[in-house]
Amino acid sequence: MSSKPNQNLPTGLSHVEAGPDGRAEARMVDVGSKSVSARSALARARLVFPVGVLPALQAGSGPKGSLEAICATARTAGILAAKRTGDLIPMCHPLGLDHVGVDFEVTDADTLEIRTRAACTGRTGVEMEALTAASVAALTVYDMAKALTKGIRIEAVELLEKTGGKSGTWRSDRA
Repeated sequence: MSSKPNQNLPTGLSHVEAGPDGRAEARMVDVGSKSVSARSALARARLVFPVGVLPALQAGSGPKGSLEAICATARTAGILAAKRTGDLIPMCHPLGLDHVGVDFEVTDADTLEIRTRAACTGRTGVEMEALTAASVAALTVYDMAKALTKGIRIEAVELLEKTGGKSGTWRSDRA
């Protein structure tokens, strides 16, 4: 790290501020004065399987069970991960979540899509909780199917929508 103060701190980043020496420092945002409102976020992750692997899982040929059993385990993992997001992401506020949903859909012969929705009534958004749920659910599917192949790709972990708070509703064009 440079010992010179950074005169060009990034602007618009709520988790970055100038420290006493002028260099950028991470900070937790003070949400105490924000209004409490209903907030939700929708995220997704996609898993792309090598040809023939996903149909084998659907047929129950996975070493750790059928796709149905794998998704049940991944759903639980995603929900637990969302609840622990504040412990995993350093500047996230711990939130009292009202709901976390994790859904799975085979979108073509070799692709499994995971969609997660997190909701709370609070002073800050739940985007990170939804993204964490999608990521950990995808990692759990990978873990349970990797004995068949290590070639499974986790792609497109992304926020699709958020509602509530001062900035209102945002929706991705890929939603």
